[in-house]
Amino acid sequence: MGKRPPSVDRLARSLAAHGLPHPLAVSVARQAIADDDADRLEDYARRRRRQMITEVVNATGVMLHTNLGRAPLPVSLPSRYTNLELDLETGSRGSRQRAVGDVMAEACGAEAAMVVNNCAGAVLLTLAALAPNRGVAVGRGEMVEIGGGFRIPDVMNQSGARLVEVGTTNRSRLSDYSDVADDLAMILKVHRSNYRIVGFTEDVTVAELATVGPPVVADIGSGLLDSTCPWLSGPPPSWLAEEPAARQTLKDGADLVLFSGDKLYGGPQAGIIAGRADLVATCGRHPLARALRPGSLVMHALHETTLAYLDRRGGDIPFWAMASRTPVELQARADAIDATLGTALSASCQSVPGGGTLPTVTIPSHGLRITSDVSDALRNLDRPIIARVEDRHTIIDLRTVDPTDDDYLSQALAAVLPAEPDPHR
Repeated sequence: MGKRPPSVDRLARSLAAHGLPHPLAVSVARQAIADDDADRLEDYARRRRRQMITEVVNATGVMLHTNLGRAPLPVSLPSRYTNLELDLETGSRGSRQRAVGDVMAEACGAEAAMVVNNCAGAVLLTLAALAPNRGVAVGRGEMVEIGGGFRIPDVMNQSGARLVEVGTTNRSRLSDYSDVADDLAMILKVHRSNYRIVGFTEDVTVAELATVGPPVVADIGSGLLDSTCPWLSGPPPSWLAEEPAARQTLKDGADLVLFSGDKLYGGPQAGIIAGRADLVATCGRHPLARALRPGSLVMHALHETTLAYLDRRGGDIPFWAMASRTPVELQARADAIDATLGTALSASCQSVPGGGTLPTVTIPSHGLRITSDVSDALRNLDRPIIARVEDRHTIIDLRTVDPTDDDYLSQALAAVLPAEPDPHR
């Protein structure tokens, strides 16, 4: 007679400390029993818990870390109704785009704006609404592939627009666009935000493209609002020097700008379409606009982020608070952690913007350098700390660590740092 399997319910209830809802605990117990491995039930529960969304400490120095959710953003919404789609003046149904679109247009210096679920969605909707079965010119050097293998030509194909390739990979001239102008519904200018072409190159500016004739739509990707950064107390960071910004791109003659909400804008994942009111309205009437629209939480978060820009409260936008930290400030924090631990780990390092933005840019930073690879141990903590490894050294870049997490970081390091050999033995 075979051994009787343990009680699923008893095993599931024994996992209460892991905080798993009972049905998930039951699933974990059943899997452990099926694997004839009930003795390692705690490991199964821990693994299941780690597969769920959980808070981590970003110590990588990558400010817009795609794997960690890009721009960090606190979202707190009381359990109350809002006028999301209600016109308070008339009492009739309104547009969920109006409130956010109005403040976004003001921030961009645009006639109008609307919001979809991400920048790829903004490109898809704009092409489908403004150029169905018509030609759209794109420079061959701008046929970008974004994360996950999605490519501009593929998005265009799905939209129903017809791709008209102009120029060569490294060189495009104004005449390349002028020669095909009669065949175009629009010109799409795509920012090469995740790579660079250097050497024997030539490009056409937005201001030049605006003279060709068809509407110019600029996909600026990363979402810098204004190159002057008026929401900061000091001058714009030097590492933003070559990044296109929404306000300036529209001033240069673009009819629409498209950009992400969760990159340099520092908001939730969203795609913004801003520019000429008639073109935005056409996009808003297209059937895809409903399929691509964000939910109320995204709209609320984007609304609050945009109000912070208009109020010039850059410090209230977590990304800009992080980006503005000086190496001197960061070194003081590293030295304080050293003092707590009795170590000498403080070291300079380099942060990067991340999120497919500014691919060749590094930003002077400061943090901790550990002369061994303890990244696995840090990642396996109940509240994981995600660090980076260079030449088998663990780098903890404090730029991306919230200052309120410094005490937790100190405690975690005290637990995982390898013991120093005793010089008296």
